[in-house]
Amino acid sequence: MKKEFAYFPGCSLEKMAISYHMSAIETTKKLGVHLKELEDWNCCGATTYSYIDELLAYTLSARNLAIAEQTGLDVVAPCSACYKNMYFTAAHLKKDPDLAEHINFALEEDNLHFTGSVGVKHLIEVFAYDIGPEELKSKVVKPLTGLRIAPYYGCQIVRPQKDHEDVELPQFFEEILSAIGATPVNYPLKMRCCGGSLIISSRPAALSMVRNLLQCAVDSQADVVATACPMCQVNLEVYQQQVNQEFGTNFSVPIMYFTQLIGLALGIPQKKLGIGKEFVAATPALLRLEQAGAAPDQETKE
Repeated sequence: MKKEFAYFPGCSLEKMAISYHMSAIETTKKLGVHLKELEDWNCCGATTYSYIDELLAYTLSARNLAIAEQTGLDVVAPCSACYKNMYFTAAHLKKDPDLAEHINFALEEDNLHFTGSVGVKHLIEVFAYDIGPEELKSKVVKPLTGLRIAPYYGCQIVRPQKDHEDVELPQFFEEILSAIGATPVNYPLKMRCCGGSLIISSRPAALSMVRNLLQCAVDSQADVVATACPMCQVNLEVYQQQVNQEFGTNFSVPIMYFTQLIGLALGIPQKKLGIGKEFVAATPALLRLEQAGAAPDQETKE
């Protein structure tokens, strides 16, 4: 039976993280999962809005959840911040009737009402649990054999504590990478914060955090760092040159979305996965796969 979810892309996936959006749509389609984009969705409030106006921040996320409730589908967000904001909004509103009443009063303006009837998932959870490693493995046509990948969870995906996950040492990312034939390396800083928006307010501190994450990937002999968050991807990739200038390092580590790597293993052409748009070229790692007959060439047609 085809799986279907209400898809909340979030602001980043419209431009900055378009490769994430492209690869998310292509890979889920290939695996029989339908992501139905929410109509008239709005920004989740990002990571800082709750410190400015908590009530309005909850309202922003609650509006998206109320729209999703009209579809009857659980919400899926590829961005870790969007996921965290909507997950905790749903949790808080279900526990606080007074807060829910205030939120629903505001939502009446759009003829919407939050009831808490739908669940909230991160996109990687769809691959880890709704599809699962075994089903994913059965669909692999070009395993990423020999590619050493650092699974970077970031600091937000496992914040909503769930009974089926080890929040101290999660393994579902590693299981996904193993299912597509890659080698997940031991990455001790896999849940360490990338700095988020700290790059704006305290650049030296943020660059130091990025340096530590990149050094850990190099020390783990990773060919690629796989991420599941637009902010993490940007911080680790875009600021590598500044880190090199600041600390005298020589990092050139490809930072790819996990959906792009899954797409390669499923035989989806690189262009459809947004590969080639990155600042730090993934070409060296992918060339090794092509030579081994694993990754599809950019000109390959389906």
